Amino acid sequence: MAQGTNRAVSRRRLLAGSVAGAAGLAGVAAAGSATRTPRTVSDTRPAAAGGVRLRWLGNNGWEIRFDTSNGTRTVLIDPWLTRFHTGTYSTAGADPNTPITVDTATIDRYALKADHILVTHGHYDHMTDVPYLASRTGATVLGTESHVNMMRALGAPADQLSVVRGGEYLECDGYTIRVLRSLHSMTGPRAQVPFPGTRPGAPPRRPRVISDLVEGETLAYLVTVGDVGVVDFGGSNFSAADLAGVRPTVALVPAGGGSIHSYVPRLLDALGHPGLVLPTHWDDFDYPLDQPARDWGGLSTLHSAVTAASPDARFTVLDHLETITV
Repeated sequence: MAQGTNRAVSRRRLLAGSVAGAAGLAGVAAAGSATRTPRTVSDTRPAAAGGVRLRWLGNNGWEIRFDTSNGTRTVLIDPWLTRFHTGTYSTAGADPNTPITVDTATIDRYALKADHILVTHGHYDHMTDVPYLASRTGATVLGTESHVNMMRALGAPADQLSVVRGGEYLECDGYTIRVLRSLHSMTGPRAQVPFPGTRPGAPPRRPRVISDLVEGETLAYLVTVGDVGVVDFGGSNFSAADLAGVRPTVALVPAGGGSIHSYVPRLLDALGHPGLVLPTHWDDFDYPLDQPARDWGGLSTLHSAVTAASPDARFTVLDHLETITV
């Protein structure tokens, strides 16, 4: 969809194509409003030095925590805690003129820490809270030139922002980050990227509505701690050529991809069929993070595709704020 159009975008229609609902898959509540205590899921593999703890923050938000000789380190991916109402998964779809809001009280309540924040792309449900979280945590933030320019326009501390393009392989304190060129979902009847575009050169005027936050190119990330590698994709698409040699322990795989040829089988082939697959970007984010995740309609299809392509892989569904240790 071209920047500036007023036509609503339905993510249910665009991401999924035709998918079946997944009520109760792997014990995940499909609806409900009661606040609940998140559980912790343990992997059966032995874990060194306390293991790598992955907590799902809803949508494509992830917290990766682990211990090093210098203390606990935390990497966040696409953290979006505000979750303002957009109607994205409704029949009408998201209103491009939905105002951007950042609920600092909600963000503060979760008291996240971070050494790095990794941005996969510039859409509102991936990047809106990052500038405030960067200021709050002092984390180094990785993103493309467009992502960095939009975050600067949203008030992010410029000296904490690092421009990456894909191909970077960073040595950190007890872990590495490999930045991978990737692709956003191309969906709908004409296989289009919602809110496309870039923001090169300099920060734009301050984004006010969700259509101001354009894709800005898409990245994936491989975070490796010892013998545990976690790869994350912010959209249901990928560049196989850029995954050469990437053999993660854990793959965070978005639901959707209905317009992408053999999306799941090709992805798992390119990754060497990791032993653990965690679905991501499958919940309707019009509901708060402290409520059970509600499937927008892609979870069952993703589960079936992973089972068919990698029958030996574990497909584990986390609810909001739940943790798995690997």
